Amino acid sequence: MVGNNDTALTEFILLGFSGFHSLQAPLFWGVLCIYLVTLLGNSLIIVLSLADPALHSPMYFFLRHFSLVEILYTTTIVPRMLVDLLSSHPTIPLASCFTQMYFFSFFGVTECCLLTAMAYDRYAAICRPLHYTTLMNQGACACMVGACYLMGIITGTTHSICIFTLPFHGANIIHHYMCDIMPVLRLATVSTFRGEVGNLFVTVSFVLTPFLLIMLSYVCILATILGVATVQERLKLFSTCSSHLFVVILFFGTATVAYLRPDAGSSPDTDQIIGIFYTVVTPMFNPFVYTLRNKEVTGAMRRLMNRYLRSP
Repeated sequence: MVGNNDTALTEFILLGFSGFHSLQAPLFWGVLCIYLVTLLGNSLIIVLSLADPALHSPMYFFLRHFSLVEILYTTTIVPRMLVDLLSSHPTIPLASCFTQMYFFSFFGVTECCLLTAMAYDRYAAICRPLHYTTLMNQGACACMVGACYLMGIITGTTHSICIFTLPFHGANIIHHYMCDIMPVLRLATVSTFRGEVGNLFVTVSFVLTPFLLIMLSYVCILATILGVATVQERLKLFSTCSSHLFVVILFFGTATVAYLRPDAGSSPDTDQIIGIFYTVVTPMFNPFVYTLRNKEVTGAMRRLMNRYLRSP
């Protein structure tokens, strides 16, 4: 189905995984299971960090918001993807495509900024412990989280408007399971230079720059840890930021492969496989990373279970 060259499009066809018809049913159940684990795991972190006073610290304040954004981020993509996997002719109206791209950009950029704020929290805790309570007071943490959401709103709004003010006529087939930036941009019937520059600007500003700031924080953290006298103290300090570092590598690694690799080496199938990782699989790992081998979270979980099991 291709639109008339003189008529503005009203909907797109999401080609998705139609080329893998025999795998659509297993993929549906696999994605559904991962999505449910993501919802339950991240919701558990939110509940624990709110219910247990031992987790009322800046680190878990940021983690609570990160878990919330992970839920919203994956919900922007996965429910529609599951419906389309069951459909023989998946289409998406232009307005819905705009909305999906807006929230995808909004929550994606917010996650990048939250991970940067969490890195600064670890830097303040390890490198400037005497000033930690001043640097990371309640007001400062609220301002940092507010700035993260604001950056997401600004980026999602400007980026989506910039792309969807381009004319779309002719071809209307998106070789993806969602309204990702580059697959939609390729369908514009005029020069996409403006959109490509905007995409590069957003990628550098809100993917590469936060990653570099996080790495700078960890260089300072590593220098401080190496200056500690005993190996046991070094391991204790490193354990307080190892979970965050793992999530950073996982999140920014998939984002970098998705948006900073050259187009010459990409294909629609490759884009979708990589997309599955950063929209479906990666959000599932957050609860596991922050609960396994984390004594504070497992202790809070144990106390919450005991509280409800002992209640009449």
